[in-house]
Amino acid sequence: MFDGIFLKGSVKNLTKKEKLVVIIGPTAVGKTKLSIELAKAFDGEIISGDSMQIYAGMDVGTAKITNEEMEGIPHHLIDIKKPDEPFSVAEFQELVRKKISEITARKKTPFIVGGTGLYIQSVIYDYQFSEAPSDPDYRKGLEIVVENEGSEKLHQLLMKIDPDSGEKIHHHNVRRLIRALEIYHCTGKTMTEIQNTQRSEELYESALIGLSMDRALLYERINKRVDLMMGQGLLEEVEALYSQGLKGSQALQAIGYKEFFSYFEGSSTLQASIDQLKQNSRNYAKRQLTWFRNKMDVEWFDMTETVSSHRLEKKIDEISSFIEGKLKIKSNT
Repeated sequence: MFDGIFLKGSVKNLTKKEKLVVIIGPTAVGKTKLSIELAKAFDGEIISGDSMQIYAGMDVGTAKITNEEMEGIPHHLIDIKKPDEPFSVAEFQELVRKKISEITARKKTPFIVGGTGLYIQSVIYDYQFSEAPSDPDYRKGLEIVVENEGSEKLHQLLMKIDPDSGEKIHHHNVRRLIRALEIYHCTGKTMTEIQNTQRSEELYESALIGLSMDRALLYERINKRVDLMMGQGLLEEVEALYSQGLKGSQALQAIGYKEFFSYFEGSSTLQASIDQLKQNSRNYAKRQLTWFRNKMDVEWFDMTETVSSHRLEKKIDEISSFIEGKLKIKSNT
């Protein structure tokens, strides 16, 4: 995901800022349905901000929107990579900014919808990516450690110096573990420290919309979503990818996939894997909310009462009014 360092400095010279709507929030809060209705209202096209929906063949576990659910609204950055291909935040930044300009040129309103905080932050703020310095000898030494003691040893080292990054990087993701340790070795700064200091002005005239929900209700919805995914064939989807030898790939470190490895390897039961998936999903939702509240200037809307269609319509009207006021554009409803 993160292989470079954020550097301040414009990568995009805008005489007039392009308008952009960003819809963020934890998993299962209701972003998909809301974004479709808002895109209809503002003649918009949607760019996926989810770092895992870019992978073809990873549909159930990422809650990927279906063609039917799109209701004719164009969606971008979905199914553009194979699960064995790497994908970085720098690449995401480049692709999304290009899509924003293309959508704007068509006189449409670009929407970014998704929950991957660092990815969205990299797009809307005036950041550049520069490769961090490297040390081939140090890297080789870490590779020897993996050979002799396993990747868990590197994960333990990273947790000591940068627990925030350690929590985000799976202990089997050797490439990212080595890179995080190498960055600290070469710069004396952790990835977390670097990310936290690199904030600048917004590149776009943006309306940042955050969706929240009563925590108990959100957790209930997450648990039900996992059960629904199991019924939709999640286990079969993960098993098909696992059987292709993709366990160590970046894509399969995602929540919804890695939890089943222990079941396939006979060290846990299927129910234990499902329970772990629910727990990891709830923890991730909590981290998402914390990230967005601390790192971005977001206007928050409570979705707790939108389970009824009447309440959802009122919320759509409320958010539409916010977009109109923030971006000085009119909805077509």
